Amino acid sequence: MAISEKENRVQVPIRDKKDKAGVDGVDGLPEERRLLAIVTIVLAVAIAVMDGSIANLALPSIATDMRATASEAIWIINSYQIAMAVCLLPLASLGEVIGYRRIYLVGLAMFTVASLACSISDSMLQLSLARVLQGVGAAGILSVNTALIRFIYPSRLLGRAIGYNALVAGTATALGPTIAGVILHVASWHWLFLINIPLGLISLAIGLRSLPFNALSEHRYSLRSAVLCMVFIGMLLYTVDAVGHLQHWLIAVVCACVTAIALTLLLRLQSKTAPMLPLDLLRIPLFALSIGTSTCSFAASTAAFVMLPFFLQNHLGMSAPHAGLLLTAWPIAVALTAPLAGKMSDRVSAGLLGGVGLAIMALGLLSLLTVDAATADTMLALQLAVCGFGFGLFQSPNNRTMISAAPRSRTGGASGMLGTARLVGQTTGASVVALVLAASSTPFSTVLWCASILSGMACIVSLGRVRFHLQ
Repeated sequence: MAISEKENRVQVPIRDKKDKAGVDGVDGLPEERRLLAIVTIVLAVAIAVMDGSIANLALPSIATDMRATASEAIWIINSYQIAMAVCLLPLASLGEVIGYRRIYLVGLAMFTVASLACSISDSMLQLSLARVLQGVGAAGILSVNTALIRFIYPSRLLGRAIGYNALVAGTATALGPTIAGVILHVASWHWLFLINIPLGLISLAIGLRSLPFNALSEHRYSLRSAVLCMVFIGMLLYTVDAVGHLQHWLIAVVCACVTAIALTLLLRLQSKTAPMLPLDLLRIPLFALSIGTSTCSFAASTAAFVMLPFFLQNHLGMSAPHAGLLLTAWPIAVALTAPLAGKMSDRVSAGLLGGVGLAIMALGLLSLLTVDAATADTMLALQLAVCGFGFGLFQSPNNRTMISAAPRSRTGGASGMLGTARLVGQTTGASVVALVLAASSTPFSTVLWCASILSGMACIVSLGRVRFHLQ
């Protein structure tokens, strides 16, 4: 039987009354179905996040097998990240038109099929193209996963639900290199992608039965705006990267011009009621402040996290496994803090929690300036854990605020902006490291000072949200 959902021209099949849970106006799913829905969310998020870094360790062996250079092998990573970044906002906007559930399930199916394609690739071109498809699938998962959580959980539990999501993402990030090492120790690199297939199929089967529907938007989806948005985001990230890596000034200028042209055309041609680049959401002070806080904080954490391996291995002489084990203290602290911070955000202002957390992270970053060859491993791990604790205290409440501040009909746009802010911040942070490594005689301390300043700026912006606290 098919029913017409509120505010929707599209007929959505609903099998029984339980499937109506999650439609706009109903606050969350029934408890027994909620558990199944969150299982498919966190399982898919885990494999999508982990695949962003799990292949790093295998790059040398992949390059050898395929007779490729190191620079060619880097595209195995870049093709995934770029495809995911440019597709987040267009897919989030499409989710408002055809449903977040459909975007999520199609993205998960594409990710699973692309993982099989990666595992059977026998050339660098085939593998890179398969990784592009994998990145598009991951964008389908990550562009609407937070939007789905808003319809899975009642408003009073939204913070802790987002905290669970952050816990899984943080744990996947922390365990990615370890899992990759174990797999490569007992099998070939192909199994890095093959393990996604059973996990993806399980998540897909559960999702088909449990994920909620949402009321659909009446606006038409603009393919032209989607293409312009993809060009704008892609060229913006490439421009930031080109500046950071000190590429020829002409390349940076041309990229910046293309970025500006794409943005101008996008702003002129996109829908005014539900824009692809959600300027309507940026007019909400609480949302705009949360986006600014997120971008600065991810830039700070990424800059420090990219710089630390160089310092620990090249300056302090640590082995790669030794340095990697110590660095795990940061994401583990994030993962452990996120659920607690999520629960607190249901009662305490995210602006206050985020401000305190970012201040702690800034102090933790400054404390790393004291690290030298005499510093004990336990002390260094504790300093890194302090940084992770501060970031974890900020992340879940900030994500909850971004989603809650948006109208329910624009949850997809908010979810897409959440992921885009993270990627822009991470790209900026990595570019800061590249620029400092090329231009500074004391790169480690310079990067830490830059990261601390960014964290301090994010702290100030976060505290500015206290007056907008959502009840």
